[in-house]
Amino acid sequence: MQVRRRHGLVLAAFVLLAGCSNGDFGEVRPMLVRDDVHDWLGPAAVAPNLPSSFELTDDERKLRDLAFPLIEPPYDRQRPSSVMLEYGTAGTAGVTRTSYADYLLSERHRSPAARYARITDDIRNDTTRLPQFFETAARVMDIDGKRKKSLAYVSSLSAGERDQALRRIRENTSLIALVRTRLAQRIGAYRFALERLVIMTPSNQAVEAEQALNQLQALVVRYQSPPLPWVREQSLASSR
Repeated sequence: MQVRRRHGLVLAAFVLLAGCSNGDFGEVRPMLVRDDVHDWLGPAAVAPNLPSSFELTDDERKLRDLAFPLIEPPYDRQRPSSVMLEYGTAGTAGVTRTSYADYLLSERHRSPAARYARITDDIRNDTTRLPQFFETAARVMDIDGKRKKSLAYVSSLSAGERDQALRRIRENTSLIALVRTRLAQRIGAYRFALERLVIMTPSNQAVEAEQALNQLQALVVRYQSPPLPWVREQSLASSR
């Protein structure tokens, strides 16, 4: 009931403000964004399993905020539907191998130069987002590892508390895995679209786009290995 009420309020705001839903640079207007706007990503990542009812830590909430632009399709956000995407009412559908090319070759992009610029910008935006996401993910994974070990040392731990803690760990792990999957899909979609541009409207701009794509792919591979270092916090288990 609470979820339906929340979606109803979002829908009402969407209907009233659809004509002015986005501000500069494609960002959703502050009046339509709440601190917990992306909290739905955790439950979505573990569905149909039940999510945790525990409050999110600052890093867990940050992880969800940073994950969203890497999960949603990398399309132009100057659309009324972008508000619905932010609140999760449209699900977590990513890009398919051909959907980004369909978007890029649509009538809204009549100039070949504009298409090359668009795909290069989208690729570079993803590249810029990766370090902060994966550094945050590293901190969350570290704390979750300590949380799991600490369960053996918590006095009078109830079965419900243990279950909720493990559910939250599963949420975080599943969300990080989802981002990895979507990144692989995006790279494939970008490459497919770039290949279509090359054979349809050849341009020297293809070299710049391919270099950006190779950089993104190399960065994704880099983050498959252990993440960047961060300040490790002492766990309850290690303090004993």
